[in-house]
This record gives sequence, structure tokens and C-alpha cells, in this order.
Amino acid sequence: MADEQGTVTLVEHLSELRRRLIYVAVVFTVVLVAAFFVVRPIYQYLTINTITGVEIKLNAFSFWDGVGVYMQIAMVVALGITLPFTLYQIWAFVSPGLKPKERKATLRYIPYVFLCFLIGIAFGYFVVFPLAMKFTAGLNQELGLIETYGMADYFKFLMNVIFPISLLFELPLVILFLTQLRILTPQLLRKMRRVAYFILVIISAMITPADLFSAFLVLIPLIILYEISVLLSSRVYKKQLAADAKRAEEYSG
Repeated sequence: MADEQGTVTLVEHLSELRRRLIYVAVVFTVVLVAAFFVVRPIYQYLTINTITGVEIKLNAFSFWDGVGVYMQIAMVVALGITLPFTLYQIWAFVSPGLKPKERKATLRYIPYVFLCFLIGIAFGYFVVFPLAMKFTAGLNQELGLIETYGMADYFKFLMNVIFPISLLFELPLVILFLTQLRILTPQLLRKMRRVAYFILVIISAMITPADLFSAFLVLIPLIILYEISVLLSSRVYKKQLAADAKRAEEYSG
């Protein structure tokens, strides 16, 4: 009987997961279709020279370059817009197994995840990407190379710069979530500060051009994000200790 109940529960969970995935797929498809109407202005904005300061003329090296870039921009727009809805569906799927307080706490993460993602994209595009373009253009000129940019390579380079940074900007939320799960503590984060800084130095050097100024410019906000994470972790940890003390008092009383 227990096995039958377990089987039914598993089937129900899989059905619920399939339903949530269908919701996400439908919304994503609708948004993707709508995104095609804004691809052209986005493309024109992403290729203007005022951001990078580098004069570029994009070229198509295959018949499918234009189609590929068009689809890529539409996909990115659709993914960004549907991100909050996708996160909500994930929350709705796991929420039945959470306590009421945990449900409220995790639900509050959704808008902040989206906000941090947008801030990371903005920082990557307006700060890091122009530095990377100026560095590569300057190096090409020193080597006497003729700059002929393919549109597919340009957008691949753009995404490779922006997306790692947008994910790094989720660091405070990840640490806050792990603290709430009691996996991390502020004491451990402070103890690991030197190691964390070293890792952030490596990351900033990897996602920026090979000059110290650019790497340092990216490293500063990453360190600030880490310190914000430590502060948020401390606040959550203090609340946890207070709640534990209150429960211990009630139990002993």
C-alpha cells in the first residue's frame, strides 16, 4: 500500500512538473514571437559606436549569419522577459514542500534575482564591453591588422562578456539563500575572504581584456558584491540565532 501511495505521489509530482514546464514553454513561445518585433531596434542599438567608441562595420560571412543573429537577439529577449515567470513556476513546484515562512522568504527572491540579472547585464554592457572592444581594437591597430568584424562573432563576443557578469551579480542572493539553508555562515565567509578575493581576481582577469586597469575596474564591484553578501548573511544568521534561542526557551519552559 505504501508503495502504491509512493508511486501515486511520484506520478503526481511528475505531472505537476510537466504542467509547469508547459506553462513556461507556452509563455516563452508567445514572448519569443513578440520579441521579433523589437529585434531590429535592439540590433541597431547594440551596434552603435557611442558605447564602445570603436568604429565597426559588421559583415556577414555566411548566408545564415543574419538569421542567426536575429534569432539570437530574439531568444535573449524572450529568456530575459520570461525569467521571472520561470522562477515563479519553479517556486510553485517546490513550495508545497516548504513551510509557510520558507514560502514567503523564497518568493521574495524572485524579483531580486531578476533585478540583479538586469544590473549585471547593464554593468557588462556599459562598462566591461567597451573596455574589451577598445583593448582589442587598439591591439589590432598596433599589429597593423585590418579590422573586419563578422556580425556573428561580434554578438558571440558580446554575449561571452555580458552573461558571465550578469551571473556573478547573483552572488549576494546565492549566499543569502545558502545562509538561510544553514550551509554558509558569516564566520565562514569572513574566514574565506582571502580565498574569495583571489577567486574574484582570477574571474575579473578572465572576463576582461588583458590590462590591469580593466581588470581592477571589474574587480571593485565584485568585491563590493561579496562584502554585501557577508552583511546580508550576518543579518540572516542573527535572526536564525534569535529564533533558535526563542525555540529553546519555549522548549525548556
